[in-house]
Amino acid sequence: KLILLLGFLYMFVCSLDILSSAFQLVGGKTAGDIFQDNKILSNPLAGLVIGVLVTLLVQSSSTSSSIVVSMVSSGLLTVQVAVPIIMGTNIGTSVTNTLVAMTQAGERNTFRRAFAGATVHDFFNWLSVLVLLPLEVASGYLFVVTKLITDSFEIQSGEAPDLLNVITDPLTESIIQLDASVISGIATDDPEAKNKSLIKRWCQTFTNTTLMNVTVPGPENCTSPSLCWVDGNYTFTLKNISETYNIKKCTHLFVDVNLSDMAVGLILLALSLLVLCSCLILIVKLLNSMLKGQVAVVIKKVLNTNFPFPFGWVTGYIAILVGAGMTFIVQSSSVFTSAITPLVGIGVISIERAYPLCLGSNIGTTTTAILAAMASPGETLADALQIALVHFLFNISGIILWYPIPFTRVPIRLAKGLGNITGKYRWFAVVYIICCFFVLPLFIFGLSLAGWKVLVGVGVPLLIMLIIIIVINILQKRKPGWLPAVLRSWDFLPLWAHSLAPCDKAVGVLIAKCCCCCKCCQAVSDDQEDRAEQLENNRTTHTAVYDNPAMSVENEAEDGIKIELNILKMTRL
Repeated sequence: KLILLLGFLYMFVCSLDILSSAFQLVGGKTAGDIFQDNKILSNPLAGLVIGVLVTLLVQSSSTSSSIVVSMVSSGLLTVQVAVPIIMGTNIGTSVTNTLVAMTQAGERNTFRRAFAGATVHDFFNWLSVLVLLPLEVASGYLFVVTKLITDSFEIQSGEAPDLLNVITDPLTESIIQLDASVISGIATDDPEAKNKSLIKRWCQTFTNTTLMNVTVPGPENCTSPSLCWVDGNYTFTLKNISETYNIKKCTHLFVDVNLSDMAVGLILLALSLLVLCSCLILIVKLLNSMLKGQVAVVIKKVLNTNFPFPFGWVTGYIAILVGAGMTFIVQSSSVFTSAITPLVGIGVISIERAYPLCLGSNIGTTTTAILAAMASPGETLADALQIALVHFLFNISGIILWYPIPFTRVPIRLAKGLGNITGKYRWFAVVYIICCFFVLPLFIFGLSLAGWKVLVGVGVPLLIMLIIIIVINILQKRKPGWLPAVLRSWDFLPLWAHSLAPCDKAVGVLIAKCCCCCKCCQAVSDDQEDRAEQLENNRTTHTAVYDNPAMSVENEAEDGIKIELNILKMTRL
């Protein structure tokens, strides 16, 4: 089982890599085009949204960050303008583990835990942006601090490490290889890049540069006045001409396929999603079969127990370091957070422990970016390193805001609340993903394009209304006596305005119509499911919502023994 688990985990990581390549083939050139409009990018909110959308398109924060680095190094963007885009890439990369949680929608309690464990990362990123973006616009905090760091140290150029890639590259590169310079070329307005395919055809090339006489329209086009001469109607100059010779062809599956990038991308997208979901389901099944009874109790104790008093507070910070180290090894925060999501789903890792692990993964992915930036050539090293440090400092600032003091760990409470809603109404998970990663960013983008007056006129009233609703909700739960009698509950509003039950009925009707089964069968199955859920709730009222039912096997066995002893006492011969 352990060998099978490692094999499925390897396939899972490889399928995530192929998924990223597929998204780049489908949306890579669009991502490059989005980055071209510098007027839009100079607006901080628009920059943030573009960072989110581009990372969603290419499914890799490192790819979108590298595009930003190349634009800064080529002079198309300043580091100050690039800061909100980097914040956006941090939000965009957290969609992967949210999608992974969707594969566990079959069982309500597992889905409740898995979705809460995945969205704790989303809430941390959004809340950090909500505080740090206005601070950055007002004071330039991230830009100033990272500028001081890069100016203070004389950092030598190095090389980015290859750790997990050494194991996964042989498989992924035999399926597809991409030319990453094409997206950066489109973003930097290189005319040749627009007509090039993202699929890598030649893995080994040789570029020969020679000094040649060339004709130019006039003396002003000469490379230098001393290297310019006129012969009749022709003007000649000396110029370096580069010619690239193809030496060795790549050996991946799509090297000789006469299909467009979009077609290859869609094929890989379908296959990688199939492998990803299959591996994830099999991993969860294997973990459930391996982690039962005594084994589950031991593992849960090891993973979720704090150090003895007075060192209990240290445990979370060690979990942050573990998350950072593991992400550094796998070189992808998406892979690490997607791997722990099923463990949260089956209850082996608690959400309270998953939260610091996710925070650590955010730091781990930035250290990889810093090392990658140090591999940049000398002339672009300072800018590339400053952007990587902006990403690092943004995550460190977020951790300082939302982790050290227990009552500031708001993302955990929000994720648990969302987990309870999606556990009850599973369709709401799809609504959340669409609204959080597409509708909300596009709405903010539209307002920011309309200008500051429209943004303030629409955004501020909505924000004030949201704050009032949050304050009333908190008072309803904690100090209802402080509120007027009308506001102590939302019952004065129509049912659809304060409950998802009417929407749930509508969704149920739609599903029943779309489904092959007849409505009565659907109703019977729903009744059976509700009865089963009620029985389960009655049986496990002593079990916490976010605990794994497998952990209570021993308690059930003890209860059974007690009942048998009572029966023996009552039926003496």
